Amino acid sequence: MNGHTHEIKGYGEIKLFAGTASPELANKIAEYLNAKLCKRDVVLFPNDNLFVKLHESVRGQDVYVIQTTSRPVQQNLMELLISLQTLRLDSAARITAVVPYLCYSRSDKKDQPRVPITSRLVTDMIEVAGSDRYMTLDPHAGQVQGFFSIPGDVLTASHIIEDYIKDNLLEKLTDPVIMTVDLGFAKKGRNYAEGLNMPVAFIEKRRVANDSNAEALNIIGDVNGRDVIIVDDEVDTGGSIAQAINLARENGARDVYLAFIHPVFSSNAAKRLSSLDLAEIITTDTVPIPEASQALFGDRLTICTVAPLLAEVILRAHEGRSVGELFDE
Repeated sequence: MNGHTHEIKGYGEIKLFAGTASPELANKIAEYLNAKLCKRDVVLFPNDNLFVKLHESVRGQDVYVIQTTSRPVQQNLMELLISLQTLRLDSAARITAVVPYLCYSRSDKKDQPRVPITSRLVTDMIEVAGSDRYMTLDPHAGQVQGFFSIPGDVLTASHIIEDYIKDNLLEKLTDPVIMTVDLGFAKKGRNYAEGLNMPVAFIEKRRVANDSNAEALNIIGDVNGRDVIIVDDEVDTGGSIAQAINLARENGARDVYLAFIHPVFSSNAAKRLSSLDLAEIITTDTVPIPEASQALFGDRLTICTVAPLLAEVILRAHEGRSVGELFDE
């Protein structure tokens, strides 16, 4: 498998199952591992109930279910849970939920009275359904790791974005600066700046009245006469990004680039983003972007794949080798 000759001791072979949410990513992972995706039926009955049936036994095997939980969120999440339970009942030796984008990760605390912590509920459900381990990329809140009681690999795709910028953009940028859309992403923004050897700027937001839109925006740092790379973990509606671009322009920025991990793109986000004055948008395939949305951006959209990263971590988990070594940790 990919030049490795390690024989597995504790578990059988790697068995890969793809959910219906991100088939292309699952195919790329299988290709990288020189493995086949196992066949299964996923049926949505007329009453909206889901049914999963495996085509082969997984008894005693090391199984990985690849399913992102983007829209339709409830259906994709239920499909993941039902798949995990199906594998558990078929006596798989070990089951790992590979969830490139984990839904509800913003609902991570009680930030007002009488609200749920849905993120905790989702992690509980993944465990109860039968998962022994999990893998995910760049959750919105780091403490999601603490909601799981099972071991897992919380990975970041930021180095994939950094490598793309180094290989394709660095030489043509003028005095580039990394910018975050708010102070909440400041620490990760600083990591990007460090990795790319660039200065960093932050947008500070202040509520100036009681209505939800009344915000005074201020840039901490210098963007005047510089190319700006706005970084974030996910883009949902694109509202904050639009504000950030306008503010950068008002402060004398040259070209503006946008780099983020999860292209969630709710409602008309793709349309909104494609109309903005952006030189390039760099993202990943943790959430598939419909072709119609991709077409709106033309050649300004770059999608970096996370498949080699996830495949390598699957291989290391299977062989019982360190994942930290991948990142020199």
